[in-house]
Amino acid sequence: MADEVARITGRGVAETRRLSGGDTAAAFAVRLDDGTEVFAKSTSPSMPGAAAAEAASLRWLAEPGVVAVPEVFGEGENCLVTEHVATAPPSARAAEELGRGLARLHAAGAPAFGSPPPGGPADAWIGLAPMRNEPEEDWPAFYARHRVQPYVHRGVDEGVLSAESAKVLDQVCESLAELAGPAEPPARLHGDLWSGNVHWGRDRAWLIDPAAHGGHRETDLAMLHLFGSPQLDRIVEAYSEVHPLAEGWRDRIALHQLFPLLVHAVLFGGGYAVQAVQAARRALASH
Repeated sequence: MADEVARITGRGVAETRRLSGGDTAAAFAVRLDDGTEVFAKSTSPSMPGAAAAEAASLRWLAEPGVVAVPEVFGEGENCLVTEHVATAPPSARAAEELGRGLARLHAAGAPAFGSPPPGGPADAWIGLAPMRNEPEEDWPAFYARHRVQPYVHRGVDEGVLSAESAKVLDQVCESLAELAGPAEPPARLHGDLWSGNVHWGRDRAWLIDPAAHGGHRETDLAMLHLFGSPQLDRIVEAYSEVHPLAEGWRDRIALHQLFPLLVHAVLFGGGYAVQAVQAARRALASH
């Protein structure tokens, strides 16, 4: 790791310290010979293109200048080096700033639903799972073809989903045009915005570990609701001040949670499959 960081940064490495956490990569705090501390992560060779995809995602999210995103110093085939951000307790002020920034980030837009970040690969990753970014004309087509159906098929093939469960999920895909709510333009999404990917620093919250793409802005909000987030009510309230969400968006949270639940089902087992089917039934019942 030290040699790769030195190659990417063009500086010598004085100290490398392994950090805890991270289920897709080994993470390190690295002090360079000029005293600068950077963050480095090594991605698995079994996830080709992961470092490049994340680097492109971070740069794309940073481009509008409306949210805090670690600066990318460079990437290699299986290594990413970014700005290191110290951790601090969540605060109301940081949450409100995050909500307003997230609304402006979404409004910055994307070329199409399913479009990857500029320079980013179409074949990307969400956690340990492959994720295809393929532009489509509308969100229902994109969500069905490239988010829900691939994981339903994989879940059935691997015995995680029953044929009966798959039928419920297929019904959601067939009804997406009616379930999706008012049409929205493509938003610039973080793409994996669960609470662990909001890094609370001093005075503000940072977005890390993105799986960015063009999508529906309610998806990021639904991800924050999936496992909970500190100061979530303040985040949503501040978001709504800048870019109010369409009527009924809370009823569509379950619909947008289908993708991460299916990803968790194929990675971690059947308990998440049950939750995915329950979410599908709620989505159908909400219409």
